[in-house]
Amino acid sequence: MSKFDEKVELYKKFMDNKSISVNSDLLNAVTKGLGPSIYKKDAETVSGSDKKELETVKKNFLIKKLGLSDGPQLDEAIAEVIEKIGKSERNKYRAVVYYMLAEKFDKQSIYGF
Repeated sequence: MSKFDEKVELYKKFMDNKSISVNSDLLNAVTKGLGPSIYKKDAETVSGSDKKELETVKKNFLIKKLGLSDGPQLDEAIAEVIEKIGKSERNKYRAVVYYMLAEKFDKQSIYGF
């Protein structure tokens, strides 16, 4: 199993443990879209309490990648995803957060789904 496949399996298992339904192909595509950042401990996760980090998720993913318009709904969606994963959960994997946000805004088509 490649390092990439190991990461995808880790994220799947994480989502299963949190009772978050997962489309394996979409998770695979989202993870691939993150490139080498998934292999860097700090870049692999999202800090749910760091305002700067959450702003980066909003600007770089929701607005640039998904093409959404800025507004309070984006902050609310990020907060909702963080809440669903669990605020106290240390490993809020970026691939999982992005996956959940893409689904929330029905933007799976960005990844070919």
